[in-house]
Order: sequence, then structure tokens, then C-alpha cells
Amino acid sequence: MNGTSSRLLTLLSLLQARRDWPGAALADRLGVTPRTVRRDVDRLRELGYPVQAVKGPAGGYRLAAGADLPPLLFDDDQAVALAVALRVAAASGAGIGEAAGRALATVRQVLPSRLRHRVDAVEVTAVPGPRDVDPAVLVALTTAVRARQVLRLDHGTAAPGDGTAAPGDGGPGGPVAPPRRVEPHAVVARGGRWYLLAWDLDRADWRVFRADRVTPRSPLGARFVPREVPGGDVAAFVGARFKGSAGADEWPCRGTVELDLPAADVAPFAADGTVEPLGPDRCRLTLGAWSWTGLAAGLGRFDADLRVVGPPQLRDALATLSRRYAAAATS
Repeated sequence: MNGTSSRLLTLLSLLQARRDWPGAALADRLGVTPRTVRRDVDRLRELGYPVQAVKGPAGGYRLAAGADLPPLLFDDDQAVALAVALRVAAASGAGIGEAAGRALATVRQVLPSRLRHRVDAVEVTAVPGPRDVDPAVLVALTTAVRARQVLRLDHGTAAPGDGTAAPGDGGPGGPVAPPRRVEPHAVVARGGRWYLLAWDLDRADWRVFRADRVTPRSPLGARFVPREVPGGDVAAFVGARFKGSAGADEWPCRGTVELDLPAADVAPFAADGTVEPLGPDRCRLTLGAWSWTGLAAGLGRFDADLRVVGPPQLRDALATLSRRYAAAATS
């Protein structure tokens, strides 16, 4: 940071420290002439900071009401990024929506007017996740990750298909399970929820725990040397677990069909699948799922005639479902 920029920050800090500053006192504290102080004050005003002149024998300056918070300097891109981050915080699942709103109001109060206009132009409608996690839990988990210390925790039963359930987790009405002992590796945000990726010491395997179902116990345990996540990429590993894959971050079952629907009608509901138009009323869809039966069932939601391109496992799964549905329809 050059001398002028550093001096401007110091001047802002001094103006915040007390209500009125004589010009000579500011010059003395900054080690510059009163003329330089006047120039620096003009620079702050150009940046949008409301520095007022104080009349009197010695003259002086004050920071206007509403600017008595710690000085913050952002360029335009940083201001917009900060505003977006705070506005969508309610959808993060971290249970900080109200605090984020107050933080945005605080930040906005000390921004220069030209940046406030850009921040106010950012309108985001946040859709909260299904369940927030206590911020104190996130702090406890991230603290354990950073400290590289064994964590004991209680973990409620995850819903089927959540990607976090494991045999022996217990459930409502069942026996009280002892605390899990894990080596916490990373805290991950995904789809409006927070998760802890950890090595489960008792099960000798990686586990993904939903943070809103975790109750950390204290104190932390012994330090450990972090293990390497299979593949070396935390995001890819967690993504693979949610897809039911033990390897790459991709669905273990992928199939291709031709649908009697326009590609434009299929694409919005294809998620991470691929859609290829074959004509005005036909398209080819490649889709993935955690099982062949799950993939076959998912294709039924398009409510259209289809033909299997491949592989044979998908055709077999459709035949299995056909028999089941036919039996259910006549039972």
C-alpha cells in the first residue's frame, strides 16, 4: 500500500476515534502539514466519506453521523460480491439469515455513496433450505477441522436417499448409540445444507455427516495426521458419495433413451443429463442415477413414449418395473 493510501486509512481511523479533530492536531498525528490534511480530507470526500469541516478558532474536521463504524474500503467488484454473499446467506443453511441482514445494513452504512447505489441494485430472493444448522455447530466443526483433533459427536438418523445414512446409526426408539469418534477433514456446503466429511475411527471408513443432525461433544481429542481423501478432491469425493458412487463423481448407472417429446420440453427437467434434439417432437436423453431401477423409474416422470438406446441393464430394469407396476395395478 502506498504512503497516500496508508495515510488515508489512518486519517479515517483518527476521525472515527473522536468526534472533532482540530486540523493542526491531525497534521501532527499524521506527520504532515495542515495543507496535506486538507488535501487528504478532499480525497476522502471524493470517495464518498462524509467528512465535515468544524468551524472555530483552530478549525477542524469530523466524520458525519452514521459513519462512526470501522472504516472499510472496497472497490466496486468487492462491494457487489460482499452484498451478494450477504443477501444469499439466508439460503446457505447456516442459520444466519437475520445476522447477515444486519451485517449488510452495517456494511452499507459505511460504504461511499457510489458503491451503495451498486449494492442497492443487487436484488436477490433467497430460498432457505429445508433446515438450518446452528452456527455454533459449524464453528465447533470447523474448529476441530482446523485443529486436526479427534471429535466426538452424536449424529441423528439421516433420511433415506440423503447420502449420509450408514448401517448402525441407530434411530428413534432404538438403542442409544455411543458417540461417534471421527477425524474431521472438511466442512462442505451443498444444496442448502452443511456437511462434515470425516474419517470414522470405529467404522474405519469415510463418512459424510449432516451438520444439522450433529451434536458435537467436548473436549476435543488427540491430534491426528490428516488422511488423504480418495482422489484428492473433497468436492468430487462428496459429490460421488451423494450419487452412490465409490469412485469418480458420476452416477454409477447411466443410460440413453429416445423420448417422444421436444428437446425444449425435456431439458428443464434433465438435471445433469444431456438432451439432443432428433426432430421437432423427439429427442435423445442420457441420464444417470444411483441404480438401474432408480434410473428406469426416473424416466417415467417425463410421461412420454420412449425407446431404450442402451445399455441392456436399463432395458432389464424397465421390464422389472413393468411387472411390478402391472401387479400393483391389479392387486
